[in-house]
Amino acid sequence: MGALWIAHVKVTDPDSYMKYAELATGAIAEHGGTFIVRNGTYEQLEGNDRARNVVARFPSLQVAHDCYYSDAYQAALKFAENAAERDLVIVEELD
Repeated sequence: MGALWIAHVKVTDPDSYMKYAELATGAIAEHGGTFIVRNGTYEQLEGNDRARNVVARFPSLQVAHDCYYSDAYQAALKFAENAAERDLVIVEELD
């Protein structure tokens, strides 16, 4: 079964976050991830509003997990640590 990364982000340092996004895009692609939502128009219905919403699809939960903990993604993540408030979850898709 496939899996989705779902991220809700409030960017606080656009320059650093842009560097993160560039590097993360490569790491995600290396693991077979594809973006299905990336900062598009949205409507906040409940919870905390974070203007950047990203969803990426991976071949499996394990691949999505491995991507997050890969050296390439961890290197990218260093640029996001002090540049944004983020929530990120991996969710397995329905069969």
